[in-house]
Amino acid sequence: MARRALKLASWTSMALAASGFYLYSNKYLDPNDFGAVRVGRAVATTAVISYDYFTSLRSVPYGSEEYLQLRSKVHLRSARRLCELCCANRGTFIKVGQHLGALDYLLPEEYTSTLKVLHSQAPQSSMQEVRQVIREDLGKEIHDLFVSFDDTPLGAASLAQVHKAVLRDGRTVAVKVQHPKVQAQSSKDILLMENAGTSLKCLASPWLIHYRAFICEFVKPSPMQWGLGGFQVLVLAVKQLFPEFEFMWLVDEAKKNLPLELDFLSEGRNAEKVAQMLKQFDFLKIPRIYWELSTKRVLLMEFVDGGQVNDRGYMERNKIDVSEVSRHLGKIYSEMIFVNGFVHCDPHPGNVLVRKHPGTGKAEVILLDHGLYQVLTEEFRLDYCHLWQSLIWRDMKKVKKYSQRLGAGELYPLFACMLTARSWNSVNRGISQAPVTAAEESEIRDNAANYLPQISQLLSHVPRQMLLIFKTNDLLRGIEAALGTRASASSFLNMSRCCIRALASHKKKNTCSFFRRTQISFSEAFNLWQINLHEFILSVKGLRLANWVLALLCWLFPASH
Repeated sequence: MARRALKLASWTSMALAASGFYLYSNKYLDPNDFGAVRVGRAVATTAVISYDYFTSLRSVPYGSEEYLQLRSKVHLRSARRLCELCCANRGTFIKVGQHLGALDYLLPEEYTSTLKVLHSQAPQSSMQEVRQVIREDLGKEIHDLFVSFDDTPLGAASLAQVHKAVLRDGRTVAVKVQHPKVQAQSSKDILLMENAGTSLKCLASPWLIHYRAFICEFVKPSPMQWGLGGFQVLVLAVKQLFPEFEFMWLVDEAKKNLPLELDFLSEGRNAEKVAQMLKQFDFLKIPRIYWELSTKRVLLMEFVDGGQVNDRGYMERNKIDVSEVSRHLGKIYSEMIFVNGFVHCDPHPGNVLVRKHPGTGKAEVILLDHGLYQVLTEEFRLDYCHLWQSLIWRDMKKVKKYSQRLGAGELYPLFACMLTARSWNSVNRGISQAPVTAAEESEIRDNAANYLPQISQLLSHVPRQMLLIFKTNDLLRGIEAALGTRASASSFLNMSRCCIRALASHKKKNTCSFFRRTQISFSEAFNLWQINLHEFILSVKGLRLANWVLALLCWLFPASH
């Protein structure tokens, strides 16, 4: 009887194994369909990174030249492992990797440079999968709809990829096709995060405590100098696995935003809305949507070519003014945030292109991927306007007041530093008085690790609208850092103009008195005139300084005749 049962079990196991191999080899079975596989990869990657940091650095004198060189190599290996994890798990994991890749001012360069590839080189769907999605959603084969369809995508992102094609009527279009399994996998990721947060919450806190003690005992790092490389990146990874460990809001935001990003019809509506909203900017291009061939998983747009906004080489080759591009980007986002309260929340370099306008030859910004927008409430938007005005004009009493109104509590100095990505000393001196320096960036990066508990507490208390604003600010600063235009006085003055207009518009809307509206309009005009005068004085000072430097150089090094 036992022999018969053993024989039956053996044959059953062989049949199941053969079936599994057949399904896998014929692409019917995808390991990513199993949540346990995805979580297992994440746990294994975290463990390998932990072991690498511990074993590689424990026997090297901390702070020595050898230590710094070795730590850089471990950073690079760990960043590649994180990138491989994101590419293997796709979906929400790539979204996290893209965000980390934009934190140039916070994370070590080894991490940001490695993870930046996820912005435009995420894993691709096969042409078989692309044809399947188009067939299911549009009811026709690719050759019935297009004269030509490039098999190689222009770019692949976490949720979709874009192909260049030509319609039967001759129009050149960009076809955005959703990865076929991303919807189901993203839902599973969110569900797994929630379950992990509920069932493993009790494991997370002691694990982190022991791990921190373990690192401090054997590796001897200074928390200030460790930064967010190594241990802090692992903390972020663990908090992704145990989301209720002070970071349950990440799950809430993902649950709310993923369905919106996965609905391409919503993305098309957002594109048209923002194009109408910012129509006064002749330097902004939003590709036209072709609704007759668009569905929830397929979006057809006007094809617009350009270089990525962080590609200085492209701009130099095409004689595009880098400073002008940076100013344009600042104007676009200041208008969205302060005036309209409708904010494009995914401005990574793959979604922002630049080109020379075909007609005028001037720099033009092309804004892509309108799946994720944050709608700001009027109360939040006005408080945010007041806060930035206070930061720009060094009114520290109002900085405290409006930071606390936005949920910062007694952590308002940290809140101001996070918003501006400046040190508290710079905030007190005035963020518009001097641009950020390399020393200040290093100070911010080195001190960030000390404040992770406070950052976690702050993020759990601010309004949910603020979370995507933080993300947007991080991405924009990453672009500014790549262009070398970080925190110029001009960008702050543009922000101030938008704040003045937004606050004046609110006041006029809430008064019935003609005299009061006229008074507000005069005050608004006077304040804008003051900013224009201040900007003019700064430019004259800069020109005069440049002339003085040139005269000094000519005197020191006279030309030989």
